[in-house]
Amino acid sequence: MEKFALTLRSKAAVKEYAASGFHVRYEKSLLEEIFVAIENKDADKLAWFNEFGDSIRKIVMNVHAYRKGLEFGFTEIAFDKYGWFARPIFLDYEVIQLGNSERYGEYSEILMGRGPNGIWSYALSYTFGCEGGGSALSVYDPQFASRDAALAKLKSMFTAKIGSTDTTNHKQDVILKTLKSIAALEVSRVQLALF
Repeated sequence: MEKFALTLRSKAAVKEYAASGFHVRYEKSLLEEIFVAIENKDADKLAWFNEFGDSIRKIVMNVHAYRKGLEFGFTEIAFDKYGWFARPIFLDYEVIQLGNSERYGEYSEILMGRGPNGIWSYALSYTFGCEGGGSALSVYDPQFASRDAALAKLKSMFTAKIGSTDTTNHKQDVILKTLKSIAALEVSRVQLALF
């Protein structure tokens, strides 16, 4: 398969890709940016876009990933062996387990880190018993000025499940143990702040 490269003559190919399916807001915006570069005969801008992949799809997704990383201060442009943008490594990366870490399925985790510009983010891996969810920490997660936002979010999620009548998905002992762990962590952070 021949590799694609954006040129001043790529307008038809970009229009065809844009019409090929449903695109989310950032894709539409980037395709418009590419159209403008073609219309303005901006070969330098098209060359910059070409650094991000060998297909329109890869270019659009990799540029978006790069720009999301910039929001956290990550500036390196690097790709994995398949040509996708490499995941930046957060600084001060920390995993906090809450609940009963002795038993699988009875603990939740906060994964947090900060970018080089001091912006923090977090991802949660949580369980209320049978119901739960989770994700890995990435530049697509919410941005915060401090590391405390994650604990507040998890506390709010678990507090909302207290007294739930869905005893299959919302096991009260798991919820209460997690809230107890959160309270203990909050106390220890206050004590550390005093010294």
